[in-house]
Amino acid sequence: MAKFDITDSPGHLLRRAQQYAFDLFSAEIGNSNLTPRQFTVLLTVQQNEGCSQTDLVKMTGIDRSTLADMISRLIDRKLLSRTRTKEDARANAVKITAAGKKQVASHMNSVKKAETKILSVLPVSQRTSFMNSLKTIAAAADELDAGGTKPAAPKTRKAAKTKPAAKKSAKKAAKKSAKKAAKKTAKRKTKAKKKK
Repeated sequence: MAKFDITDSPGHLLRRAQQYAFDLFSAEIGNSNLTPRQFTVLLTVQQNEGCSQTDLVKMTGIDRSTLADMISRLIDRKLLSRTRTKEDARANAVKITAAGKKQVASHMNSVKKAETKILSVLPVSQRTSFMNSLKTIAAAADELDAGGTKPAAPKTRKAAKTKPAAKKSAKKAAKKSAKKAAKKTAKRKTKAKKKK
């Protein structure tokens, strides 16, 4: 059986990247008890006033049961409101409250800073490619959610064959970036503990 190197696992690396993004988000917004997904829901509702919960599932990619629970908690916190739609008595229209709009506005700059910091660990020349790759993966997830059996292949161009030397170079760069990011996170946590 071939050896499986977890540091080469896309799933593992995506989870690590997600945790890094979560840590940056939390560090930037402080103690507001707002998670990245809650912020996404608030912003999406603000931009799509009166949308249904079904629409929110499609727009955010958050599964139905998790989203329903999240909306209930945001309603309890008076950040969202929910009413039955006139068109369909079984569907809920979700609206953002004044307090919810205030939360979005007060955290927007911090969220943008966190997003900038995520990309700052990559060389400028790789950022567009990285974002395009994430969008391709997100589109594949949407396809799967819509009942597709497998992710759609990119239509723009054929993937270039990577030479072994280039693969090694990319692997080294990825490990170096991961180590650098881990050191930054550790420093940030140490500083946060000292402040307490």
